Amino acid sequence: MHELSVAQNIIEIIQQSVPERSWNLVRAVRVELGAMAGIVPDSLKFSFEAITEESAFRGTQLIIECIPFRIHCCSCSADTENEDGFAVCGECGSTEVKILTGTELRIKNIELEETAEVS
Repeated sequence: MHELSVAQNIIEIIQQSVPERSWNLVRAVRVELGAMAGIVPDSLKFSFEAITEESAFRGTQLIIECIPFRIHCCSCSADTENEDGFAVCGECGSTEVKILTGTELRIKNIELEETAEVS
């Protein structure tokens, strides 16, 4: 279950990106996850919730945006999607394709709670 190590890496990136004094203000982290990234979204969410349960990030929501597997055909110039991860043009059947999307695994943004300034 490598989703656990991916969840831990997400936490480490948050820790590097947000000052420690603001860790308790992190409300959500949005992740772009390609359909062919080899990560099971539900397992990643479960792992993230388990890791953050007893930490400053408790209650932080992991929002996963699933990115479809899309290819561009070098033969007929068609852009097609498929759910199986086959690098074969859906229009002409050519294997001379370029992967456009679907292998991503990246943090898109980290959302913090706004705090009210008291004078």
